Amino acid sequence: MENFVLRHVKRVNGEEIDIVIEEGKIAQVMMAGSGQGEHVIDCSGLFVSSGWIDLHVHAFPEFDPYGDEIDEIGVKQGVTTIVDAGSCGADRIADLAASSKKAKTNVYAFLNISRIGLERIDELSRLEWIDKGKVVQAVKDYKEIIVGLKARISKSVVCENGIEPLKIARALSSETDLPLMVHIGSGPPKIEDIIPLLEKGDVITHYLNGKQNNLFDEHENPRQVLKDAIKRGVHLDVGHGTASFSFKVAEAAKRHHIALNTISTDIYRRNRINGPVYSMANVLTKFLSLGYSLEEVIAAVTINAANWLKKPELGRIKAGDAANLTLFAVKKEPITLIDSEGEKRVSDQRIETKGVVANGEFIEC
Repeated sequence: MENFVLRHVKRVNGEEIDIVIEEGKIAQVMMAGSGQGEHVIDCSGLFVSSGWIDLHVHAFPEFDPYGDEIDEIGVKQGVTTIVDAGSCGADRIADLAASSKKAKTNVYAFLNISRIGLERIDELSRLEWIDKGKVVQAVKDYKEIIVGLKARISKSVVCENGIEPLKIARALSSETDLPLMVHIGSGPPKIEDIIPLLEKGDVITHYLNGKQNNLFDEHENPRQVLKDAIKRGVHLDVGHGTASFSFKVAEAAKRHHIALNTISTDIYRRNRINGPVYSMANVLTKFLSLGYSLEEVIAAVTINAANWLKKPELGRIKAGDAANLTLFAVKKEPITLIDSEGEKRVSDQRIETKGVVANGEFIEC
């Protein structure tokens, strides 16, 4: 179905429109009911946004536990663009790049500074695994998909190396002119030693985690290092995952008006099937339950993510752009939601994905 019309879709602001897709591109965005095309898809009652972008996934199925098939965590989730968050280092980035060409989902990646990537989950425990020359060469060879460097700076990953891997990552960031995504978790190293090394455009992922070494103090106030990072322009990414999202911390962030930058899942096979992640729609529903508006929630997986990627076309619905769209409903039905700490919340509404247009191809979810 190369040419078709999505009829009577609603933007998140409630405006009803028709979207005409021709030869993989958005041909026209027009008044609801007026679009003409070879095939008409009635989308009455559905919302449309630019295609959802998940800034933190694990899409290299050969690695266990952190791996999954690209389209299982991409288009089948209503997500048209994924960013693999450091599954692969220099040793395997070629394999990820090759598999991305066979997928329907658009794929970008953070390159793990450890050449072995997530082949092991203590990938920064030996400094010789950080091969600077291989990092620089991989960035040159795979510049079409690599958007940044990934360093997981928590106790189980760095072991006795403390903050040293992050200092090396900072130097590699300067050499390659790429931003860092830094995973935060259990210490040491202490959060006060990690965050000051991050600069404008770098990403803190797992910023709402409920571990002791987090960005909020015992009174649920933001630590000074977080406030300073926000002033510097460091980007905050959710990265829900199995162990990195706390309702209590997220509620504290909202109380203190910490801006919602990007919502990502940190999804892989195990937490997709068994929870607590399940899907992008489930994670977005959690933010609706926290009191964020639909506009704020969807912006966090469209406009905000696209702007961080420096690909604004991925965050808009505009004639002439490649057709990457997400269709979803907001159901007025109760749902029990669970965070990474086992805490539960009940929401009276939930987001449900219905389909995507991925580079002009309509795919039902």
